[in-house]
Amino acid sequence: MRMPLGVAFAVLAILAGAEAGLAQEEVDKTRAAAFDKRLFAGALSPKTTYACFVRSYDAEHLAKHPKQKVAAMKLLVTAEHPPDEKVTNYSFRLGVKYRHRPGNFDSSGSCSHVIAENTDGEIRLGCGVDCDGGGIEAAVSKDDKSAVLRLESIRIWQNNKPDDDAEHSLVAGADDKIFRLDRTDTKECASLVTDRKELAALRRK
Repeated sequence: MRMPLGVAFAVLAILAGAEAGLAQEEVDKTRAAAFDKRLFAGALSPKTTYACFVRSYDAEHLAKHPKQKVAAMKLLVTAEHPPDEKVTNYSFRLGVKYRHRPGNFDSSGSCSHVIAENTDGEIRLGCGVDCDGGGIEAAVSKDDKSAVLRLESIRIWQNNKPDDDAEHSLVAGADDKIFRLDRTDTKECASLVTDRKELAALRRK
């Protein structure tokens, strides 16, 4: 059965719009490399490069943000070049201490460059947790000294135990949507690493 001409044009318009949308989502390699240089404070290593960002909120800040659940946060971003691959693999590890809940919580996942919506094409690192575990977006402050982390929801575990019994989620509330974490020595993120070889490599940075 022949498709009516008006419907055909409508379908073509939709397809063209979809292709245009996809083109807008592509991240220019030069801009992505410039973002990496800012995020990792220099050129990437041929093997593995780390960036560590940390923030512990003092009593004054928490008093001004009574609905904030997070008392401290660490973010470790890794760029790795596997020997047999030509692409760079990005990943993250997140450490969280709550204001009114004891214990250490953490999460991890893979990342890729994304174009942030409604920000004039700002590049960020979009990171996700497997099995629909939510994720984060990480941008870099204008002075390159901080990471600006945004989230809606992210699955976390207590004390590096990724099992159902220890699983929780950090859900964005009034004061838990955006976090500014300060760049620091990678050794400060050592608590997020469990692999001994990787931990040794991180401490040598």
